[in-house]
Amino acid sequence: MSDGTGGVPCMWMRGGTSKGGYFLKDDLPHDTAARDALLLAVMGSPDPRQIDGMGGADPLTSKVAVVSKSSREGIDIDYLFLQVFVDQAIVTDAQNCGNILAGVGPFAIERGLVAPTGDETRVAIYMENTGQVAVATVCTPGGRVSYAGDARIDGVPGSHAPVPLEFRDTAGSSCGALLPSGNAVDVVNGVPVTLIDNGMPCVVMKAADLGVTGYEDRDWLDTAADLKARIEAIRLIAGPMMNLGDVKEKSVPKMMLVAPPRHGGAVTVRSFIPHRAHATIGVLGAVSVATACLIPGSPAAEVASIPEGSRKLLSVEHPTGEMSCVLEVDESGEVRTAALLRTARKLMDGVVFA
Repeated sequence: MSDGTGGVPCMWMRGGTSKGGYFLKDDLPHDTAARDALLLAVMGSPDPRQIDGMGGADPLTSKVAVVSKSSREGIDIDYLFLQVFVDQAIVTDAQNCGNILAGVGPFAIERGLVAPTGDETRVAIYMENTGQVAVATVCTPGGRVSYAGDARIDGVPGSHAPVPLEFRDTAGSSCGALLPSGNAVDVVNGVPVTLIDNGMPCVVMKAADLGVTGYEDRDWLDTAADLKARIEAIRLIAGPMMNLGDVKEKSVPKMMLVAPPRHGGAVTVRSFIPHRAHATIGVLGAVSVATACLIPGSPAAEVASIPEGSRKLLSVEHPTGEMSCVLEVDESGEVRTAALLRTARKLMDGVVFA
């Protein structure tokens, strides 16, 4: 609840390669419209610079986690992710965020919603956006959250405590099926694509089919107006095909341009989220792309380098490094579980004003 001066308790955290505000559900208005109005004011949206708020003028730094103790059997925490648009007065729950998820376990322990269980504490998290479950393992030496460690992830300087994330039953989380169209390949506006949802709805296509290499940097991609217009035209058609309806005002599906790996990984990707090029790639977006690489005949499979075995480590190369996905597949080749390594850090704990 408000502290009496109009401020709302909040912890600002980096989760993976994103950052944003972490709130207890009971500290926010229960009315959705009032909650969204408060969060827009907190972030300073709509404004390209978000100068009058806490947002960092980028979708990756304009995010919110709403956390509460769960009453679900076998679950510790309920987590609702909200994307606060930068230059539009929009707050959406149309997707998960696996990066912000990395901070949910530490936040829940810090707020006393989960008791530490030793040097490591496993936190089972129900992702309200899609009804799926993730388990985060948090370092808690001496019964307190530690953010210090030797784990490194591309896109974040320095090293921090590891936060492994294990995802369960993510296939079709938003679209109702891993391949919502029922096809490994569809052709949209003349471009072969895979419409896939293994935790994040994505449209995966070869960069070469759009006239680019897939190795361009983020700045170049963000100024490539013709390319972005062509990608958006495909996205608007793909939305209904993925059971997402009209996606003009939605942040999904994400658009993924893939190319052969250059640095020993499985695949190279350039991600649009959906209208700006991503500096890295989202956690669940990486899971969906890695899964697409395992689908015979798909655009991703045509360019990917896939290791042997039922436990596959797929390194997804992105503009500032790579993200490694560990996929367990059954005898039929179907992905059963996915896990990734993330880190998180507490940046500020206090009161934020709207």
